[in-house]
Amino acid sequence: MTTYGPDERVLVSPRYMAGAGDRLADALGPLIHLFGWPTQHDAATGHVAISSPDGSVFCDFDPVQPVGRWWTITHHEPYWQVQFSRQTPLEAVAAATQALPQLLGDERHAERIPITDMPLNKLAALNDWSVEDGVLTSPDWCCRLLHTPEADITWRIEHAFFEKQPLATFTREVPEGLVRNFFAHLATPAPVERAFADVPLSTRHEHHNLITPVRGSAINPQIDHALAQFGRTGRRR
Repeated sequence: MTTYGPDERVLVSPRYMAGAGDRLADALGPLIHLFGWPTQHDAATGHVAISSPDGSVFCDFDPVQPVGRWWTITHHEPYWQVQFSRQTPLEAVAAATQALPQLLGDERHAERIPITDMPLNKLAALNDWSVEDGVLTSPDWCCRLLHTPEADITWRIEHAFFEKQPLATFTREVPEGLVRNFFAHLATPAPVERAFADVPLSTRHEHHNLITPVRGSAINPQIDHALAQFGRTGRRR
């Protein structure tokens, strides 16, 4: 395993093994600054609570939540709830939170914040996930999306290394567009940037992932990472 300093910036793939990251502003900033959602912030704990202007949706971020459910999005009439864990990549969380205004009918900035209309099975196939009996499974078999239409938790995304806490849960009435947007940004093979100290320990020692430096490569670091991904895929074949 290549050794990196704690503050060194690295690219990590697959995304579901990269940890949350530090781009909290991507998940909350657009709601506050583009759409004017009221917010409350406790500087001592990092707790942030945001509500839609009509009071129908509440988005809660609590980094000291004791069981690791850092994110809760709740909608009223009809009631539905989404939860994300402390290991859920913020890029995928942001894809869900940024879609909320459009789901409430606020089309401002829709051209800047697209919501995918591609069905989940096609999103899975596009990213080399397998689909069988309502279960979408990642190429390395470490992550899966389970669909149980009759259960209260209709959608559940689990990871083999975080068995006690799902990456995401969606209750029955959650608009599928929210699930699609989240999954599209979770399943893509495109890497995400992290400080090495923020990469989960299990990921650092697991052979299915890829970690490459942001600085020091002879070419664009994204291209360097993509070439390394291609080389790994070729060796597995």
